[in-house]
Amino acid sequence: MTRSPALRDHVAAGLLETAAAVLAERGDSASMTDIAEAAGVARATLYRYFPNREALRRALYDAAFADLVARVADAGLAGAPVTEGIARMTRAAVGAAGKWRALSLFQKTPVDAERLERELLVPMHALFERGVAEGAFRTDLPVATIIEIYVGLLEGAVGRVLQGRLVVEEASSAITAIFLHGALAGSGDRDGTSRAARGEAG
Repeated sequence: MTRSPALRDHVAAGLLETAAAVLAERGDSASMTDIAEAAGVARATLYRYFPNREALRRALYDAAFADLVARVADAGLAGAPVTEGIARMTRAAVGAAGKWRALSLFQKTPVDAERLERELLVPMHALFERGVAEGAFRTDLPVATIIEIYVGLLEGAVGRVLQGRLVVEEASSAITAIFLHGALAGSGDRDGTSRAARGEAG
């Protein structure tokens, strides 16, 4: 009996969720058999959806990237105050990394890098440039340097989430609070910054 496309997509999504968890726990040494056993299916079933390991890895990356892009889009960065936008973007990035830990195992292709630039880095740069234009960020550092500092904090915290040393919400709040206290012009509104770190309206 032929499965409906909707059911097939549902099963494939479940297999990807399991594969992401197994790869996060066991690393790149996890086998297709390990993933099939964790999903409670025969290895032949897993191969029916993903004919080889590379196809599974590619599907995992695409699912993770789509999830991250959707989270950033849902964050509504363009319409948010700068500090709140930083908090939203941080939660989106750390949340996606926490869900799709196996992303750390993959090497991006040139096509992946172009997608990353277009769909994630462009909105992020626009938010920071707006922060400079509105006087939210200090003026003694180039905006490119401020972005690099933020990305460094983000990558460091994400790495610790992947290692299980930080939970997603803890890491998101810490990045936002530490970054904004050092990047806001003047002394800043400490109470307002704290609200932004928690994702609340200022």
